[in-house]
Amino acid sequence: MELIEEGPTGSAGLSDPRRREQLVLVILAAVQFATIVDFMIVMPLGPQLMRTLRIGPAEFGVIVSSYTFAAGAAGLVASAIVDRFARRTTFLVLYTGFLLGTLLCGLAPTYATLVAARIGTGAFGGILGGLSMAIIGDVFPESHRGRATGAMMTGFALASVAGVPLGLFLGTRYGWHVPFVALAIAGAPGIVLARLALPPLDGHVGKQHPHPLRSLAETMSQANHWRAFGLIVALALGSFTVFPYLSAYLVANVGMTEAQLPLMYVAGGGLTLIAAPLIGRLADRHGKLTVYQRVIPASALLLVAITHLPPSPAALAIVVFGGLMVSNVGRMIAAMAMITSSVEPRRRGAFLSANSSVQHVASGLGASIGGFVVSESANGRIEHFGTVGWIAAAATIASLWFARRIRAVEDTPAPAGLTSDAVGAAVNAEASDAELLTTSMATACGGAD
Repeated sequence: MELIEEGPTGSAGLSDPRRREQLVLVILAAVQFATIVDFMIVMPLGPQLMRTLRIGPAEFGVIVSSYTFAAGAAGLVASAIVDRFARRTTFLVLYTGFLLGTLLCGLAPTYATLVAARIGTGAFGGILGGLSMAIIGDVFPESHRGRATGAMMTGFALASVAGVPLGLFLGTRYGWHVPFVALAIAGAPGIVLARLALPPLDGHVGKQHPHPLRSLAETMSQANHWRAFGLIVALALGSFTVFPYLSAYLVANVGMTEAQLPLMYVAGGGLTLIAAPLIGRLADRHGKLTVYQRVIPASALLLVAITHLPPSPAALAIVVFGGLMVSNVGRMIAAMAMITSSVEPRRRGAFLSANSSVQHVASGLGASIGGFVVSESANGRIEHFGTVGWIAAAATIASLWFARRIRAVEDTPAPAGLTSDAVGAAVNAEASDAELLTTSMATACGGAD
């Protein structure tokens, strides 16, 4: 079946299989852009939020972890029912709810209402990541998932290059509320684009499904799933013990100014934009586990390095941060490609929703651990951040044990109209595809970059 027949696209040009596959990646990357900016912008705004709301590191950690814990709880519920609905319909509902939650964050007048709005945003936005990976798994065969995941991760890179620095500029100049309002407005066109262009992906709908509790139990009963959960928990702990407090540490201890923070994200995101597609291709060519095992030691080393930086020139902090971002996105590309391949296609939506839930709970736990360990001295310096770095590095190294034990299951062909030949043509394209993805991302996000 041709994609143009599966849903109204309004463009006959989408009958070209290569363009169809590119457009799926564009949509997923656009939503990735919006959700990552929404989640990441809170962390570099940390110094301003703590100052204007008159809160400390522990209360700021609640702002971060409230999103992740809400996403975890919602993902657990979604894992029991998500495979009963078409992927496109579910995607549209979740994305709309996410944008409304983001808008409420921008309208929140107090610390308590901001936390409540973050909970609502997390409940919708947190599931989107798992659903996006389910769409990748449905559309792309295992041999191309590394590249497809890498292409989707360009949304993360563009968020760092453009979204976060722009959000920081708006927040610094007009107040922390403005980035959230701007993101909600800029993300709205993505609803229309997704409705017009995403295939229904409803081949799993209408089949017999077990009771939601039984579905959840079956998802949780597979040993391979638990190894995948262990991997994502280790990765989340290896990131979110550090990242929520990194901006505050670099400003208070290393000597960067709040005005210099956007430069750090531009540099890190620019490197990631180049590295993500390359790492995805290397993962398909040489094996996901091989690439993962090579990236992990560098990631652990950089986590220790950045949490022990003494007062230094801003350029040094930017270089270390850029390397850390590249290593982190590299390990996530390889890990998510392995995790997506660890489940039977008929269980993919349920499993990846549960995996997203586990990831967000672990992220919230990591932020809480970081908030418990670090403290703010009387002169405003962040204390004990080096300890957090060692915890993150240890969790990162421990992830290797789980990664080596994940087993890929037998795959199924891509849905009708989305053949593996077409997929190969789409994800193997080099410069022209990257240009199309970047340009379309800018359009889909309302010119936010």
